[in-house]
Amino acid sequence: MSVFEWPVRVYYEDTDAGGVVYYANYLRYLERARTEWLRHLGFEQDRLMRDVGIVFAVRRVEIDYLLPARFDDALTVEAAVETVGKVALTFRQAITRAPDSLLSRALVQVVCLDRSRFRPTAIPAEIREMMYAEQ
Repeated sequence: MSVFEWPVRVYYEDTDAGGVVYYANYLRYLERARTEWLRHLGFEQDRLMRDVGIVFAVRRVEIDYLLPARFDDALTVEAAVETVGKVALTFRQAITRAPDSLLSRALVQVVCLDRSRFRPTAIPAEIREMMYAEQ
């Protein structure tokens, strides 16, 4: 399984009154890593929407919060494709802090939607093939 890594810095705005990253912001970090992974494969989401007529949407998230991230931490967000189906794919993701602290782990299911109808549609073959290669 190929693991894509994306660096994230924790900003003051990411934290709560205690200086700890607010739990919902972990979901933002995971989203950014998946977006950058798709870009890494050569697919820009705005072009997919405009030229191919598809969007990707999160259907399900299972997340474990293990250790807190704090203001100014340098984090690494990982994204690895676990499964690829006809209309959906599942990512195994993690957020770590060097040298070896696992802060959070998640399983995220994403579905491909027809942009105009907002209904599930097949992931285009070219994209699905690239995703299979990343497994």
